[in-house]
Amino acid sequence: MTQATSLIITRVRDQGRDIRSFDLLPENALSARDINFTPGQVAILRADRGEPSYFAFASAPDDPELEILVKRTAGASVTIFEMKESDRLELLGVAGHGFDLNQQRGRDLVFVAMGTGVAPLRAALRYVLKRKHDFGELVVLYGARTPDDFCYRDETEDWKNAGVELRQVISRPDGHDWSGPTGYVQSLLDHVLPDLKSPVALICGSREMIEQTRDRLQQMGFAPESILTNY
Repeated sequence: MTQATSLIITRVRDQGRDIRSFDLLPENALSARDINFTPGQVAILRADRGEPSYFAFASAPDDPELEILVKRTAGASVTIFEMKESDRLELLGVAGHGFDLNQQRGRDLVFVAMGTGVAPLRAALRYVLKRKHDFGELVVLYGARTPDDFCYRDETEDWKNAGVELRQVISRPDGHDWSGPTGYVQSLLDHVLPDLKSPVALICGSREMIEQTRDRLQQMGFAPESILTNY
């Protein structure tokens, strides 16, 4: 991408606590398919001529609109979080190598996400679900601090109906109505991997979470080339 592309916000939705999703459409375009990216790659965005910031695409490349997840923390994320429909962002470029899913055809895919790390994995999952016959079992392991921090709760039933095995875990159960497992998302690996024939793991989250998950997978016999990160 040689020059900035103006993106118009077409829809804003509350997702988790202090997390919103933004649908985006390139100005003067009917769809977002002219923006070339690989599932897992990251958009370099700028709001109001501020500093560039990085947000993973949560949409698949063949979706009609781009989508990002924004957690209100500091700096540019606060500015973008407060933006409304019809506001504009600049897409300065695309970063990261993403997930080469065509290289994983025939494999079982285990998506491991923490927090807003679900965004790039959602992009990959949406891509895969349209080509489900090309892949084996699909498992999503999704961890968050509390139930209020899970995103895309309106889609999880659709994932299950499409044959995805979804397991969720929270690390801070106190004060919440939660009957599911507690702890960190890495703790779920032992429950699903022994049943898979040729698994490959796609991991997104904090650097610490990624390192701990990679260590756990290698202890379980995963080859390094079967442990994928998006960046």
